[in-house]
Amino acid sequence: MNTTSSTSTASPPKAAPPPVRAGSGPWQLARAELRRRTSVKLSLAVVAFFALMTVAAPLISALGGWGPEEFDKTAVDPYLGGLPIGPLGGVSAEHWLGVEPVTGRDLFARVVHGAQVSLLIAFSATAIVVVAGTAAGIVAGYFGGRVDTVLSRLMDLTMSFPSLIFMIAMMSVARDVNRIVLMTAVIGLFGWPGIARVVRGQTLSLKHREYVDAARVGGSGPWRILARDILPGVAGPVIAYTTLIVPGMIATEAALSYLGVGVRPPTPSWGQMIAESVAYYDTDPMYFVVPSLCLFLTVLAFTLLGDALRDILDPRGSGT
Repeated sequence: MNTTSSTSTASPPKAAPPPVRAGSGPWQLARAELRRRTSVKLSLAVVAFFALMTVAAPLISALGGWGPEEFDKTAVDPYLGGLPIGPLGGVSAEHWLGVEPVTGRDLFARVVHGAQVSLLIAFSATAIVVVAGTAAGIVAGYFGGRVDTVLSRLMDLTMSFPSLIFMIAMMSVARDVNRIVLMTAVIGLFGWPGIARVVRGQTLSLKHREYVDAARVGGSGPWRILARDILPGVAGPVIAYTTLIVPGMIATEAALSYLGVGVRPPTPSWGQMIAESVAYYDTDPMYFVVPSLCLFLTVLAFTLLGDALRDILDPRGSGT
């Protein structure tokens, strides 16, 4: 009597698929992707360092024992045109990064407070640009028609205006106003059309999606749809674009201060310090190197971080 073993013909059991982790949405996947990139980690460290410097500037500068406007005539040599005494621009235990020529002001305190001024203007102007640009782009893309035409022409007009010349003229004429507030407003005034165009294009592709049509059929008003359905859909590109705006804002503030129409002395800013150090780059190069290096590292960190976020959150917009 022939018997067949059922175990000899049975196929091995298939491996179960890996369980899907709860909360593995697009934002969690984006965070995981960012953690893998070494350039992002370094950029975040630099950004966090200068952000902390901006928030705690008085406390950090107090560690060095000098204020940004205190003079130390003993640290400069009056017989050599006020050049710092000591190597590397007067670097010592008393002055960690050296001193300014002629005045003897502590360079560490000036750089720290300069970071507070420069980054405060850049972040505030970026906030204005992002809020105004996102609002204009969503409204233009969703409502279309005459609203889109008016806002699009306003974007074109603002982008075609010679913004740098207007900024220089405004900063030169308006003398008896708060320079930080004026610079923030003027820089933000000309920055919003770029992000508005990006958001408008994203809104045009989202407003006919099924979930938006369902919300419209369900009785939701246009502003509720914009806030609950459209805005979350454009959040990724807006975040990526924001990190790319910040270095441009920092550079714009530095350029205006370098041209002499930015923050007034003795209030320090990186651009102003670089402009003043040009006259001493051959005799006291540290005076030029320190603020320039801070500006370079900040712009580079935000640029690398913005490129990584754009690749992850807006891959279609980063393709060539």
